[in-house]
Amino acid sequence: MNLNGVLPVYKERGYTSNDVVSKLRGILKMKKIGHTGTLDPDAEGVLPVCLGKATKLISILSDTDKAYSCTCRLGITTDTEDMSGNVLSEVSCKDITEDAVRKAAEGFIGRYMQIPPMYSAKKVNGKKLYELARQGIVIERKPCEVEIKSLVIRDTDLINGRFSFDTECSKGTYIRSLCRDIGEALGCGASMESLLRTGACGFKLNECRRLSEIEELAKSGDIEDKIVSIEKMFSDLGEIRADKECDKNIRNGNIIRACVPDGRYRVYLSDGTFAAVYEVKKSRAVLKGYFLTD
Repeated sequence: MNLNGVLPVYKERGYTSNDVVSKLRGILKMKKIGHTGTLDPDAEGVLPVCLGKATKLISILSDTDKAYSCTCRLGITTDTEDMSGNVLSEVSCKDITEDAVRKAAEGFIGRYMQIPPMYSAKKVNGKKLYELARQGIVIERKPCEVEIKSLVIRDTDLINGRFSFDTECSKGTYIRSLCRDIGEALGCGASMESLLRTGACGFKLNECRRLSEIEELAKSGDIEDKIVSIEKMFSDLGEIRADKECDKNIRNGNIIRACVPDGRYRVYLSDGTFAAVYEVKKSRAVLKGYFLTD
C-alpha cells in the first residue's frame, strides 16, 4: 500500500509501541511507519502512528501534550515504578486521608523537576535506561523539567490504598514517576497500577482503532478513510501562500521571508500545493517539516 498520513491506533495492553509498528507493517504491507511516542507495554490507549511521508511528522508530533487517566497504588514501591515490577517496599497507608491525597497530588500541578524511571526508553550516554536496568545497573538520572497542566482526582478507594486521577501534561512526563513522587510527598510511597492514554497529538480515544479492526479495514479496502492527511494534521495553523519567485526556496527547504505574526504556518506553493510547515520569528521563516517528497 502507498499510504501517507496519521493513523490513530488504540494500543492494547501487552504490546510495546514498536510491536504496534511491526504489526502494522505486516497488515498494511509497507515499511515506512513510525509511532509518535512510546507507551508502556502495560499501558493502553491513544498511539498515533505515522505512515509514509507522514513519518516526517514524528519529531513535530512528539513535541505535544498528552492526556492520561491513571490509577495509583499507595504504600507500595517497585523497581519499575508500576505494579509489574519487583516490590521494594510495602507500608501501611491506612492513616492517609482523602484531603492529604488531593493536596499532595495537586501540589504537582505546574512545572517541576522529575527524575525519569530506570525502566524507560530514555537514553543516557547512548544506552536506553531499561537496557541498563535489565542488567541490574542503576545509575543516577538527571531530573528533567516537565509540566503537569491539570490534575483532577477522579475517585479514591483509600481502604484499598488506591486513587485515580486524570491529567494533562507536557511531553517527556512519566506518569509512573508522577505516582512515585506523589507517594513520596505522602510519606508512604506509591506505584502506578494502571494507565490509559486518553489523548495525544490532537486525537482522542473514540478516534482510535485496535489492530484487529485495522486489519479488517485493510482487507476490505476501507483503511484510507481512517487515515488523517498530513495537511489536516496542521489545520489549526495559519497559512502562507507563496508567489512563484519563492517556490524554489520552499522546494529546497530554504529560509524565507514572511510578514506575518510569529508562529508556525502551513506553507503552500504558488500553485496551491501544500509543501511544508515553517516557523516564523520576526518575519524570518525556518523549515520545520517538508512534505513534498519521500
